[in-house]
Amino acid sequence: MKKYNVVILGALGAVGNEFRKILLQRNFPIDKIKFLDLTDVGTQVQFGERMVTVEAPGDDSFKGYDIALFSAGADVSLKVAKQAAASGCIVIDNSSAWRMDPEIPLVVPEVNPHDVEWHKGIIANPNCSTIQMLLPLKLIHDVAKIKRVVVSTYQAVSGTGIKAIEECRNQALDVSQGKPVSKVDVYPHQIAFNALPQIDDFIENGYTKEEMKMVNETRKIMGDDSIRLTATTVRIPVIYGHSESINVETEKKITAAEVKALLKGKPGITLVDDPSKKEYPMPINAAGQDDVFVGRIRNDESIDNGINMWVVSDNIRKGAALNTIQIAELLIAKGLV
Repeated sequence: MKKYNVVILGALGAVGNEFRKILLQRNFPIDKIKFLDLTDVGTQVQFGERMVTVEAPGDDSFKGYDIALFSAGADVSLKVAKQAAASGCIVIDNSSAWRMDPEIPLVVPEVNPHDVEWHKGIIANPNCSTIQMLLPLKLIHDVAKIKRVVVSTYQAVSGTGIKAIEECRNQALDVSQGKPVSKVDVYPHQIAFNALPQIDDFIENGYTKEEMKMVNETRKIMGDDSIRLTATTVRIPVIYGHSESINVETEKKITAAEVKALLKGKPGITLVDDPSKKEYPMPINAAGQDDVFVGRIRNDESIDNGINMWVVSDNIRKGAALNTIQIAELLIAKGLV
């Protein structure tokens, strides 16, 4: 089997840590590997049986490498990605930098794998909330054509990074001990035992950037601008696992029973839907898992062609690191690298 030279940019962040684990778990065919980060340069990191020294990104960081997995934020990606691609290294970027660029594919392998074929050196990984929503929605869309989606998300703090995880845990400890929270820094308000109806900055239409990402990315990935979608995104004090309440209106009638049958056994989806046993997806069960978990599927009795569902996934795995690596695997399978 051919092996590939791989670079991880943002190797010490929450997603970078997951990149390293998943590459090993999936036996990704690696020859050489390089870890790049903006902090802790010189740190020795174990990768399987190897010890790898973290380097700072430079002009020659990507020469001789085949695939780069980026998770260092949009600003860094905008500065470095084209340089990496110009050196012959295919960049799969986990930031928002390139997602809506019409020249760059935005890919969920289970949804639009064909789009990797027209890449020009950079492929964008979608927003975590968009990824998990589209696995079940694409299957429904292919059968019944989706007209409208109303989604409310309940997103874990790990989506903001390691500092947010630490702040949530520290605040929870303060509150459990009857103390006022000692630090509110990452978010505009206390996150422990709270719910913040703001993810990312607000824009002129009253929505947040996160909410509009879900709207715009859905249309691009699905290749259908006729889909109407509105989103409300909420940050909650969960460490791993985003949850979504999704209401779908379709052109063709599809029942809850038909949706369950449609989703059962499909790649990347686990159906957890038995109300009689109180079985439904929860972040505590999805954490550390690769699949998107779908349940609470029921007919929307307020309209003729409507379905409600509850969708949960580990935002750091399928929502970020795993999807990125699956794109790399797709490139290999198609002989594009």
